[in-house]
Amino acid sequence: QVRLVESGGDSVQPGGSLKLSCAASGYDTSNWCMAWFRQAPGKEREGIAALDNLGRTSYASSTVKGRFTISRDDDTNTLYLQMNSLKPEDTAVYYCAADALGSDYGCPETYNYFGQGTQVTVSS
Repeated sequence: QVRLVESGGDSVQPGGSLKLSCAASGYDTSNWCMAWFRQAPGKEREGIAALDNLGRTSYASSTVKGRFTISRDDDTNTLYLQMNSLKPEDTAVYYCAADALGSDYGCPETYNYFGQGTQVTVSS
């Protein structure tokens, strides 16, 4: 059974940093495309970044480019999102996703599995 569990969400001040983790079980992360999404209240789920099965960046949102970095540790089956220079508009629930069924890597409907999410709040 595939399971994705996010952690690392917190409340931080603008300009701060956080590192999110997504622990995957039930499959080998090196075989699948994995991604991070976020969803703010009243808004649609938005793609942030994705890695293909070889660990190459297959998608990166322009809204976070240069501030957020996606990475993966295949030895521990863990996906990461390093977030720097956080802004209030980054406030959202952050989700990891796995197993892309197509090539539209920034689209949530592409993915077969999602975790339950972790809350990130950026506020002074």
